[in-house]
Amino acid sequence: MLDIPEPVRLKALAEGPAGEAWLARLAGVVTDLTAEWELSLGRTLTGGTAAFVAEVTRADGREAVLKVARPGQASAASELQVLLAARGRGYVEVLRHDQARGAMLLERLGSPMAELGWSVDTQLEFLCATLQEAWAPLHEGSSFMNGAEKARSLAEFIETTWHELEHPCPERTVEVALRYAEERHRSFDPTRAVLSHGDAHPWNTLRVPGAGPERFKFVDPEGLFIERAYDLGILMREWTPELLLGDPRELGDRRCRRLAELTGIDPGPIWQWGLIERVSTGLVCLKVGLEGGRDLLAVADAWADGASR
Repeated sequence: MLDIPEPVRLKALAEGPAGEAWLARLAGVVTDLTAEWELSLGRTLTGGTAAFVAEVTRADGREAVLKVARPGQASAASELQVLLAARGRGYVEVLRHDQARGAMLLERLGSPMAELGWSVDTQLEFLCATLQEAWAPLHEGSSFMNGAEKARSLAEFIETTWHELEHPCPERTVEVALRYAEERHRSFDPTRAVLSHGDAHPWNTLRVPGAGPERFKFVDPEGLFIERAYDLGILMREWTPELLLGDPRELGDRRCRRLAELTGIDPGPIWQWGLIERVSTGLVCLKVGLEGGRDLLAVADAWADGASR
């Protein structure tokens, strides 16, 4: 019997008949893929919710990972597009794929950066180095959501959800987030945009096995055609407890300046995307009942109070 993690099963069931049908077919799909691609199925990997993921061994003895998502999901299609475009540069390499069945055979990577016990500053250094390897130009006509669309989408979510949740943070915080989102919307420039990961945090950053200098690759990209500062804004959203150990604004400003130093990118857009992402993610957590939402918003409140950028 196929070992389907409970979060994957529950998410599929929540999607209704299409998800139920996918669950019913999944064991057969995995059996067919392992036969066609000459794979030996290993242990199921946990941590995600949108796909079945398992370790596999290829016929030549090389290790890999099999990932099977529900076909037709926009997120799965975007992920495959990003990974195929990257060709292993900064991202996990796709060895084989079958889009009709939502399947990818991926190179086997090591532990997530988040499990290595490193300081935040060390993680920032390696994350920025990996981002600089991964960022790549795209034609404006690509099918990925662009920076203007992303800013507008986040603004609409923040405004709607803040009202739905009956104002869980000060109006001032939301006003600043919406103002920043409008600035990022107006500032979108396709000539400066790149193929962006969209959620490049330490759990999505895996060690490349082997001897030599430390290297990492990204997994689970969302895929955006956007300015580089957006991915750095995601890093402004992370490590909330550290920011609450002192003055959140001072510590946030220090992190923003560090990201700018590591990448050569203007700190202004980094700060703006960071506050937008912190507010939107805090609201998501409150809406679905995840921990950390209040703390995310507490830092955002402190940043908004001193907003002058």
